[in-house]
Amino acid sequence: MSKKKFLLEEEQLPKYYYNIAADLPVELPPALHPGTMQPIGPNDLEPLFPTELIFQEVSKERNIEIPVKVREVYRIYRPSPLIRATGLEKILDTPAKIYYKYEGNSPTGSHKPNTAIPQAYYNALNGVKKITTETGAGQWGSALSYAASIFGIDVTVFMVAVSYMQKPYRKAMIETFGGKVYASPSHHTNAGRSILSVTPDSPGSLGIAISEAVEIAASNNDTKYALGSVLNHVLLHQTIIGNEAIQQFEMTGDYPDIVIGCAGGGSNFAGFCFPFIGEKLRGGKNIRAIAVEPSACPSLTQGEYKYDFGDTAKTTPLIKMHTLGNEFIPPSIHAGGLRYHGMAPLVSHLKELDLIEAKAVTQNECFKAGIMFAKSEGIIPAPEANHAVKAAIDEALLCKKSGEKKIIAFNLCGHGYFDMASYSSFLNNELIDFAQNENEIQNMRA
Repeated sequence: MSKKKFLLEEEQLPKYYYNIAADLPVELPPALHPGTMQPIGPNDLEPLFPTELIFQEVSKERNIEIPVKVREVYRIYRPSPLIRATGLEKILDTPAKIYYKYEGNSPTGSHKPNTAIPQAYYNALNGVKKITTETGAGQWGSALSYAASIFGIDVTVFMVAVSYMQKPYRKAMIETFGGKVYASPSHHTNAGRSILSVTPDSPGSLGIAISEAVEIAASNNDTKYALGSVLNHVLLHQTIIGNEAIQQFEMTGDYPDIVIGCAGGGSNFAGFCFPFIGEKLRGGKNIRAIAVEPSACPSLTQGEYKYDFGDTAKTTPLIKMHTLGNEFIPPSIHAGGLRYHGMAPLVSHLKELDLIEAKAVTQNECFKAGIMFAKSEGIIPAPEANHAVKAAIDEALLCKKSGEKKIIAFNLCGHGYFDMASYSSFLNNELIDFAQNENEIQNMRA
């Protein structure tokens, strides 16, 4: 029985990533060099990334092969299960079918190893021995530390300060896999020191942490930089999730009407939803895709679509995205992985083309949804994943009201077992709901 199961999993594991750039009805606006305001070329990215990742960043090939060595590591935890949430359906008394793709069984408990593993592999292939990166809640930092340990690379992680304090066990996980981790802003970089000189108690942001990591990589010839979301090649690697899900839905005889993912930088949403959107663009089913973000950091729902820097210190290329401004400091919500001022260019572009929907929700309603899911399905979701859970529940309740028998699918991007302090805060009525004031956002843009 176990051998048959293994062979089935071997057959299910996709051999290719899906690149949505091949099917876009309108080409994605290029990234711009901040000095010349001209489209960047491969040479501009070489100080930060290995050659193959640069190729993937600009590629328009629909299917990009997953290297054999990467697939070998993926087999530790992939394919991840597609599960029908019958318990949740029963509690909601909905005619809808609800499915979730569960990424919490990865070595670090989230979807992040899906891109950490190929990024570490391609860096190792280029002889790289050191990588710097940022992390919000710690999922990405722990994933890259794990992947880098496999391929013999040292990792330095700048972790957003508020999450560094809120999530000490994520810091411990990073260190367990061999990574060094600093609270950001830190005294280890010019960018960090500059911010601390003005705001000594800064809670930090992903924009600040990116500035610190990029500064170290750009200043040392033996060091490269790795990003956990936003960029095209990162979203590309995550599409193994959606590619697997499509194969698994073929086995069920169902196909979703609605696909949902939480959205901070965009990799989780893109990884699950892009392959389904790609089928739609090629003449397949007209599915709805919903990106769910925190009302405290609403880049898709309230951000401006324009060229902006990916970091606070303005060291990155300019990318066209929905943004709240590169100096935006999000409130200290527990969904640390969604506290980013901008949204991935590809996700932003799809929003502008009306190919996806965006929804903003508060953290209290997300935790309420997460506890309902935990009681009915036996998994405590990460705070980030609760955003997708909340949207799925909302859609299922609409089906209950209308009587429609829709099929709803969402990505449960990780478990919450390192986030129990946040659940304690919710259960003790200590969580504050933040919603951005439109006037304040406009003033920041001025």
